Amino acid sequence: MIDQLFEFVQNHPLLVGAFLLVLTAWIAYEARNSASSGVSSSQATQLINREDAVILDTREAGDFKAGHIAGARNIPQSRIDERVGELEKVKDKPVIVVCKSGQASGITVAKLAKAGFSRVYKLKGGMMQWQADGLPVVKK
Repeated sequence: MIDQLFEFVQNHPLLVGAFLLVLTAWIAYEARNSASSGVSSSQATQLINREDAVILDTREAGDFKAGHIAGARNIPQSRIDERVGELEKVKDKPVIVVCKSGQASGITVAKLAKAGFSRVYKLKGGMMQWQADGLPVVKK
């Protein structure tokens, strides 16, 4: 098995080089994006308690009602462009964007940053991580 791998690498150096280049670029991209604007559940809790951070839940209304962080505002990601005005009063506070798994919130973070919000963060792992960490949710 290992012999075949070495033979493949020797016979296809450009293909292997391209694969390694793409892999390195992808890892660097993911590391930069997750570290730059994401906060863990414990960091989010500190922002909420110490700096009165605003929680923006971008899931659909049904998911939001099934369980959300206490005090969170629900603006579905599909409607963020038309409802961003609702957040103008809290532009000076930290805003933590929450989605289901932490993957989709990056789009909303970028839109809010473009709209002039200086302290916008995504919750790493989203609501799935929040609940996995045993943190409380409100159901309404």
